[in-house]
Amino acid sequence: MCGQCGCEQGAPFTPEPTRIVLQRNLLERNEQQALHNRIHFERHGLLAVNLVSAPGSGKTAFLEQLARQWPRPPIGVIVGDLATDNDAQRLKSAGARSVQIQTGDLCHLEADLVARAFDQLETRGMDLLMIENVGNLVCPTAFALGEHLRIALISVTEGEDKPLKYPALFRSVDAVLINKIDLEEVVGFDRRAALANLRDTAPQAEVFAISARSGAGVEAVMAWLQDEQRN
Repeated sequence: MCGQCGCEQGAPFTPEPTRIVLQRNLLERNEQQALHNRIHFERHGLLAVNLVSAPGSGKTAFLEQLARQWPRPPIGVIVGDLATDNDAQRLKSAGARSVQIQTGDLCHLEADLVARAFDQLETRGMDLLMIENVGNLVCPTAFALGEHLRIALISVTEGEDKPLKYPALFRSVDAVLINKIDLEEVVGFDRRAALANLRDTAPQAEVFAISARSGAGVEAVMAWLQDEQRN
């Protein structure tokens, strides 16, 4: 007999299995911060919009047009990128008040990052806050930031099937912007097929065709955002 535990000498020791039950929502902390953010935005009189797209779809170019055309400038923009502050500088040149978040290896923005960036933003005179998420159609979907609206931006150069490939994101959005329509014929984009895919995947979403390069269609997006502010 072993003097320490009473088992037979030489017998293998088999510990009793331990069951750990995880019931806490892993996103609970983010959701709590997102709620705090939303209350904070509303106290500042801001409509907050989370803008999500793949890299290179034209988020920043769209926001440049929005900053130039918004009837009550300036708009505020919180920009998320893995590195550099290039987009924030572009948006400042367009007239927006912008703050850059460099996420390092984090593939999405989280509510606490947005809260810290918002504290650096001068909000006086602003009524619209755009949050440019990290270029990604997967990771940002699960993370609320306190936004009132979520917009997905896709481009004609990505093809018609993005809503089918990333249904979780498109089911979560309030609007979809189809960008680069000036290239529609060149790249052979089938708008009818794209709209059918959006109807199947995101029937709740408003859909706008735009060109961030020329500004075409941006006025209609602005009118929708102003209607949402009034609601």
